[in-house]
Amino acid sequence: MEILKLREHSELASEAAEWFHSKWDIPVEEYAGSIQECLTGKSIVPQWYVAVENQQIIGGIGVIENDFHNRKDLTPNVCAVYVEENYRCQGIAGKLLEYVCEDMRSFGLETLYLITDHTGFYERYGWKFLCMEQGDGEVDLSRMYVYDLK
Repeated sequence: MEILKLREHSELASEAAEWFHSKWDIPVEEYAGSIQECLTGKSIVPQWYVAVENQQIIGGIGVIENDFHNRKDLTPNVCAVYVEENYRCQGIAGKLLEYVCEDMRSFGLETLYLITDHTGFYERYGWKFLCMEQGDGEVDLSRMYVYDLK
C-alpha cells in the first residue's frame, strides 16, 4: 500500500474524483473541482490523498476549508476519510491521518479540524474532542475534533 499526494499524481485526478463521489454521494463535479484546485498549487488547501494498492484506490482523505458545518472559523478540515471495507482494520485510515497531518505540518499549518459521527476512532490517532457542532442540513449534532500540528 502506498499513499499518494494527488498534487503529485494528476493522472489520478479523474479516477479519484469518481472514487470519492462513490463513497460520499457528493457530486463528482465538487470533488473534481476541488482536486483541480489542489493541482494548481496556488494555496495549501485543498489537498487530496489516496491510498493505492495494485494500482487501485483503496482509501482516501482530503483537506478542505470547511466540511459542511456551521463553524467557518474551525478551518482547515480533514474530510472524506474512507477505506474500502475489505481493507479495514489494517491501520490504513490511521496511516492516512498521520500522513496528512505530517504533510500539513510541512506547510506550516498549526491546527486541523474534522467533524464526524464516530466516537473513539480519531482519539487513537491523537485527535482531541472539541465540541458538538451542527452539520449543514443535519438534524443531529456531530463531534468536532481538533489536532495540534505544533
